[in-house]
Amino acid sequence: MTKAITLSDWIGRSQVMTDTLCPQPARFLQATLDREPDLFDGDALPPLWHWLYFLEAAKARDLGRDAHPKKGGFLPPVPLPRRMWAGGRFSFDRPLVLGRETQKRSTITAISEKEGRTGPLCFVTVRHVLSQGGLDLLTEEHDIVYRDDPAPGMPAPTPRQAPQGAEFAREITPNEALLFRYSALTFNGHRIHYDADYARDVEGYEGLVFHGPLTATLLLDLAMTQTRDMPRRFTFRGLAPIAGLRPFQIEGRREGAAITLWARRADGALAMTAEAVF
Repeated sequence: MTKAITLSDWIGRSQVMTDTLCPQPARFLQATLDREPDLFDGDALPPLWHWLYFLEAAKARDLGRDAHPKKGGFLPPVPLPRRMWAGGRFSFDRPLVLGRETQKRSTITAISEKEGRTGPLCFVTVRHVLSQGGLDLLTEEHDIVYRDDPAPGMPAPTPRQAPQGAEFAREITPNEALLFRYSALTFNGHRIHYDADYARDVEGYEGLVFHGPLTATLLLDLAMTQTRDMPRRFTFRGLAPIAGLRPFQIEGRREGAAITLWARRADGALAMTAEAVF
């Protein structure tokens, strides 16, 4: 008798990818963030900018309705249709160096199914280890959440409000060009970032959705402007989507050796929390 395939069968699956960290994608992200493109071979890659590399190009016929690659390859065939970044945890041993060949080893470490306020959820955790010259330099635990489509007429859950007491902050003003360019740089075809009708009518968002990884990148960048140092650890958790192209705030305060960070939506809701340890 053939054993039925279950999601848990994907735990332990792994893959290895190799890429050379060419400066051009990093320079393009600098320009996208309205900064002077000044990174070259031999420079340190800014933390979290490794998401610009190790990109996979699924054939057009192998894309799902959201333009993500269809599930069931490396990632498990979760039946829920909507996929988002839920959070991540990082340890930085040394900076990745531009111009060098880099290896990325990815392993699915956990799959859990839960019942949330708006229906069933499935969380998948993938551990990535990036190395150069045989030395492990960066470890990432990436949490992905899958959820069902919103029921017609169902109101969005009420998020909690962002905390007060920020010691430093920066306003982020999203626009279509910023979202498009970051999607292009990360080869992220997810339609919620460029197809406003799909984002509203199918996945139930207010409008175009700001990328969770980009929010995390900006939060860590904000922390680094306060310390002028490289982080040793970083964690983030997405709590509510930032959608509709309204300006939002990234904020933080020092707490001992750590910096606590958060993203505040235009309506005051808490969109993301994070912590950087230096």
